[in-house]
Order: sequence, then C-alpha cells, then structure tokens
Amino acid sequence: MNFQRQKIALETIVRKEVGRFTRIWAQTLLPPLINQSLYFIIFGGFIGSQISEIKGISYMSYIIPGLIMMGIISNSFANVVSSFFSSKFMHNVEEMIVASVSNEVILLGYTFGGMLRGLLVGLLILGMSLFFVPFTIAHPLYFVAFAVLTALLFALAGFLNALFAKKFDDISIFQTFILTPLTYFGGVFYSIDHLPPFWQTISKFNPILYMVDGFRYGFYGINDLNPAFGLLFLLLCCIVLTLLNLHMMKKGYGLKT
Repeated sequence: MNFQRQKIALETIVRKEVGRFTRIWAQTLLPPLINQSLYFIIFGGFIGSQISEIKGISYMSYIIPGLIMMGIISNSFANVVSSFFSSKFMHNVEEMIVASVSNEVILLGYTFGGMLRGLLVGLLILGMSLFFVPFTIAHPLYFVAFAVLTALLFALAGFLNALFAKKFDDISIFQTFILTPLTYFGGVFYSIDHLPPFWQTISKFNPILYMVDGFRYGFYGINDLNPAFGLLFLLLCCIVLTLLNLHMMKKGYGLKT
C-alpha cells in the first residue's frame, strides 16, 4: 500500500475514533467532568478549607493539575483499550491487515484517537476549574509537553493492554488494580515532601508522580522533582511502548486467531 493509501487509512481510523467518543459524549466526556467536579467540591472545598497552603498556594489550586492529569490518563487509556479490543473482537483488525494497512498506521490511528479524547477531557476539566479558582500557567511549554506525552504514553499502554486481552474482563484489570492505585498515590492530592523519608523514596518509583509533578510545575512553577528528568522519563517510556507494541503486532500476538 502506497503512502497516499496509508494516509487515507490513518485518517479513517482517527475519524472513526473521534466520531466514536463524540457520538456517545454522555458516556465518554460528561462522566469525567462530574467526577472531577466532585473532587473539587469535596477535597478542594470542604477538606481543602481546613488545610493550610502547600508551597505557597491554596489546596484547591494545588490539586487542579493532578485532577486534570487524572482525566488525561484514564481517558487516553480507556479509549484505546476498549476501542481496539472491540475491533479485535469483531475482527475489524483482521480486515485492516488483509487490506495491507501497516502496523504503524494501525497503532498511530488508535493512539492518536485516544490522545484526542484524553486531551479534550483535560481541556474541559481545565475550563471547569476556572469556576472554582483562578490560575495562570507559569511554564506553557512544560504544561503542553507533559499533557501531550502523558496522553501518548497511556494511549500506547491501552493499546498494549488490548493486545494482551483475551476477553472483555481483561480490559479492566490493569486499569482497576494498577493504574487507579498508582494515580491516587501519584501526588494528586498531596506533596511527597509531607511524607516520611521512607515513603518519599517509595513514591519515587511511581511513574505517575513524575507526570503530575511536572504538570504542576507547568502550572505554578513549583515541584518536588526535576521536571526535565520527568520529561525525559516520559519520552523514554513512550519510545519503549511504541517499539513493544510494534514488535507484538509484527509477531501477530493478539491479532491472529
């Protein structure tokens, strides 16, 4: 298949993915806004009013970057894992392979669709947060880089999960038992400076901590960890997951029955 046909195939996959999550917006875009608004009200309003400032900003302001990142992570991952597994289940992937759509195009199309959903949800949460507290973006480049790379990373992770999944129950195991706990312990609601030394060390093995902390640095210019290291770590993880996905697809794992 020549370049022009691959380009058409990529556009078709992306258009299908975007149409899928926008068509059922009440299931894909509205629930994250409701969930995050509850976090703002309960943690930021009721509990946050009893907590002193963290690194010179109010608790409500402090949790905004983490809540946005939660939306980006969960929606980028969920969109790809559910959509690609459904395509496997209905044998749509086999049709694309027969049509000579390259593995790179398939991976890029589903990944880009997941990124768009994650970033759109993040943007909606960002807009909603303005109703609770005003803020400014201290470092726009870090802000954008962490948002985009995080969306890419978890879209790729969702694709890998879908490759390994054998049944519909398998697509929720990673998100429920690994992704959700790591997110809640990733510095969304607290600074690791407030933890005992032992737990600070343990927390530094949580990859989501670097994403949340770097994104918060983009917001306010405050950080617990080196944001440049966080970006490098994210980029490395994206490269590894891309190569792993392509390797698995080349071997036909999870694609050929």
